[in-house]
Amino acid sequence: MSDSSSDSVSVDVETIYLGGKEHIIRTDCGSVSVIVYGDQEKPALITYPDLALNHMSCFQGLFFCPEAASLLLHNFCIYHISPPGHELGAAAICSENPIPSVDDLTDQIVEVLNYFGLGAVMCMGVIAGAYILSLFAIKHRERVLGLILVSPLCRAPSWTEWFYNKVMSNLLYFYGMCGVLKEFLLHRYFSKEVRGSPDVPESDIVQACRRLLDERQSMNIWRFLQAIDGRPDITDGLKTLKCRTLIFVGDDSPFHSEALHMTAKLDRRFSALVEVQVCGSMVTEEQPHAMLIPIEYFLMGYGLYRPNQFSCSPRSPLTPSCIAPELLSPESMGLKLKPIKTQIAQK
Repeated sequence: MSDSSSDSVSVDVETIYLGGKEHIIRTDCGSVSVIVYGDQEKPALITYPDLALNHMSCFQGLFFCPEAASLLLHNFCIYHISPPGHELGAAAICSENPIPSVDDLTDQIVEVLNYFGLGAVMCMGVIAGAYILSLFAIKHRERVLGLILVSPLCRAPSWTEWFYNKVMSNLLYFYGMCGVLKEFLLHRYFSKEVRGSPDVPESDIVQACRRLLDERQSMNIWRFLQAIDGRPDITDGLKTLKCRTLIFVGDDSPFHSEALHMTAKLDRRFSALVEVQVCGSMVTEEQPHAMLIPIEYFLMGYGLYRPNQFSCSPRSPLTPSCIAPELLSPESMGLKLKPIKTQIAQK
């Protein structure tokens, strides 16, 4: 039990994820789970996953990548925030509790930061989580050092997304985590290459995600979907951002055009887009190595670096020779990031 607040609880249970410690924090719009890993004296990096995901199913690939883990954990203490009711082993949220809005969820992040005594933080979000963190950055510019966004959203749902959301909402409400719903979600997350076909089995990451989806409480997902489906367009607010922003998106992502739109609206002096070929929305899981070098150069703009013993790892399929020369030109981000495409070498 935490002695810093009678309204918050620290669960002294080591989770299976990198030995992190889970804190259940009670906020004005319900309890939220935060997994903390690393030295809390270091700068903070907060993460926020997509719909129906949590830190295990959304960021495991990136943080289990040795080079990325060494870079991020060397420089940051990681705070994995789950949407309400999305954490491992979550119980169903009481149906009488009001459904939070996206503004409620961003206000919840403020309460989390205040609970841990954090000032300005680095943010990393995926799809819906990227929207939540972008809105947080717009509303609380002084609390955000930078944004690393994966397949981000910034507009209200398109007619296509609205239709998909409506179908998923009805499936969740009436049938729970059924097979059809899983296929909708897997299409949202992954490229067709890893989802497989009648002739090609689906990849291990898709199989693992499918199993983790079975553990989610369907009505908790339904509540988060209602919040995301009701999100406003924050395009105009992007113009007020002054923090550096790094955007990743897969060429095969359903949200590819959304990421391009958001990049076009951000200040080019402080933002960059990396398009990853043969990849869906969840670059963190499908091609985490493709994120390594761009993130490393991005963090150099903050005076952060990767430990020397990992700097020439043969495990990384991306080397400086694979990166466009423009990346190496010093400018506003410490090192300039231009829109580039990355391709994992096929063996």
